[in-house]
Amino acid sequence: MADITASMVKELREKTGAGMMDAKKALTETGGDMTEAVDWLRKKGLAKAEKKAGRAAAEGLVAIATEGTKGAVIEINSETDFVSRNEQFQSFVTQAASVALSSGAQDAETLAEKPFGNGKSVKDSLTDLIATIGENMTLRRAARLEVSEGVIASYMHSALAPGLGKIGVLVALESAAAPEKLQELGKQIAMHVAAASPEFLDPASVDTSSLEREKNVLREQALASGKPENIVDKMLEGRIRKYYEEVCLIEQIFVIDNETKIGKLVEEKGKEFGAPIKLTGFVRFKLGEGVEKEETDFAAEVAAAVNG
Repeated sequence: MADITASMVKELREKTGAGMMDAKKALTETGGDMTEAVDWLRKKGLAKAEKKAGRAAAEGLVAIATEGTKGAVIEINSETDFVSRNEQFQSFVTQAASVALSSGAQDAETLAEKPFGNGKSVKDSLTDLIATIGENMTLRRAARLEVSEGVIASYMHSALAPGLGKIGVLVALESAAAPEKLQELGKQIAMHVAAASPEFLDPASVDTSSLEREKNVLREQALASGKPENIVDKMLEGRIRKYYEEVCLIEQIFVIDNETKIGKLVEEKGKEFGAPIKLTGFVRFKLGEGVEKEETDFAAEVAAAVNG
């Protein structure tokens, strides 16, 4: 059997637009013959659907599914906003979120392999949808939260349909308090998360490299002002506290009353509800966040087509 090298997989992907694992499997099945591998992918329908993978997919939908003490949020991208209003696409995204909730999948890679409920996996069902609609789509990310007791509350901003929209948030509240009260509080905190976009839950969960990078920047700024070392250290402490207030959810000021820290709010509500409440986690997915959209000059494209 021919050795399948990384360069061979790369070449086949460039020829067909197929995914890495599909390209590797095609080469393995055909003994490393590039031409036969291309045909193998075409026969499987993978090359046709995956050829669209080169096109930027930064639109689409975020979907949320919750049930009591568990919740899931996913993002599936498409090339155009038009597709996000397609009923078939909306139905698929909704079902995929339900699969994430029920299957326990913690990420997109795991979710992609889960049964979709039609005899195929989520990944294969998405490939079928790509072929049907004729536009590239990607299961970009997925996350799941669960508590042993309490609720997973949610909020969807710019909702196009129940549980579908542009910014989806999950908030985990662990408590023995009445679920309906926790849901109300959780939704308010989720709305805050959608607006304030915290990066971390609390100071203890701040990424070490992020913190060190921030400290270095702040120290250099303080030293540049000509202050002595002992003053710089005190300035640094104050600025790090300010940094925590900007990036940590429990240190942020609640956007609804603009005066209470989220941590304090949770503590006060625990007393009001008659049981301690612990905010154990949150997830915020904003559609297309971090995806580089391909900028195109439509007039130039038309001119090129006419001249071409």
